[in-house]
Amino acid sequence: MFNEYNPINKVTFRVMDDDGKIINKPWMPEIDDDRLIKAYKDMLFARVADLQTVSYQRQGRIYTYPPNYGQEAIAGAAGALIKDEDWVVPTFREMGTMLAKGVSLKELFLYYMGYEEGSNFKKANFVLPASIPIASQCIHAVGIGYAIKYNKEKRLVYSFVGDGGTSEGDFHEAVNFAGVWKVPVIFIIQNNQYGISTPTHLQTASDSLAIKSIAYGVKGIKVDGNDFLAMYKTLEEAAKICYNGEGPVLIEAVTYRKGAHTTSDDPTKYRTKEEEEQWDLKDPLKRLKAYLISKKLWSEKEEQSILPQFEEEVDRQFLEAESFGPYPKEDVFKYLYAEMPDDLLEQMHQYDRFLQWKETKVKQ
Repeated sequence: MFNEYNPINKVTFRVMDDDGKIINKPWMPEIDDDRLIKAYKDMLFARVADLQTVSYQRQGRIYTYPPNYGQEAIAGAAGALIKDEDWVVPTFREMGTMLAKGVSLKELFLYYMGYEEGSNFKKANFVLPASIPIASQCIHAVGIGYAIKYNKEKRLVYSFVGDGGTSEGDFHEAVNFAGVWKVPVIFIIQNNQYGISTPTHLQTASDSLAIKSIAYGVKGIKVDGNDFLAMYKTLEEAAKICYNGEGPVLIEAVTYRKGAHTTSDDPTKYRTKEEEEQWDLKDPLKRLKAYLISKKLWSEKEEQSILPQFEEEVDRQFLEAESFGPYPKEDVFKYLYAEMPDDLLEQMHQYDRFLQWKETKVKQ
């Protein structure tokens, strides 16, 4: 695959077309019907959760939120393949992968409500918290990969980054040393066409983002990131390369952020309705659903019956998060260092004195 779809050849790997029809049978992944249906349901749940979260934010019930809308096939494919012992090193648009690893929707809600508890994943093994500093997580992924290789373990690291992140030095340092050390890291670039408001062509003069793999001596590929089957097959092949000690692998998953960059953003200021309508035709859920219906594995009736259940579950977990209680004052200070240094301890004492003074003032 990585020879046939070498980025030098300027080709994009696809398995299905925009209507869900198989156009590349030789590279069709071997995935059983039950797993495929579950993957679609998981992607659908992630979309429902995403749309409802934006609604909560508009109601003032949650802080700034970065939508996953339109990018579900990437996280969904990774979620369908990732194993319990593998690591997830996310940015902030990998809801599907994180849910697959055992992170609860309630924990994600708590994170976006500002609680430190939202990054304390109770039932998810080997998942780093969301990374807001752009591309810094790529270096963390390489460090984890180096430890895995050093300890001769058979496990992988799934590292995600946006197209904007490939313009950061941390990304290049990470891929460079990953190539030198041949660590088992799969770098997944979610190229959703915009780094906030900056289009990809203003970030790089390269023919693609996948072609950057050539300079670092690692295998790379450009994939239709809205094609679930193509993403699944690519990740499956990338895992084999890493398990064979030939890693890392760099994947450019071409997709489109259908929503805003975050709920603080207005995409109408920098992209057109015509562009959005063109990308609507490539919607990942629409395409996979069409394929499933053509195989008589799914129906509109089934979808309409399951959507209310998903909406109810999202609401349930959100209400649990919303009633979590007041933010613990200590959390502002105690998570910066393993042991709190004296100057930070003094700041906390000063804040305690301020609160005592404030309470006394109110009583007077």
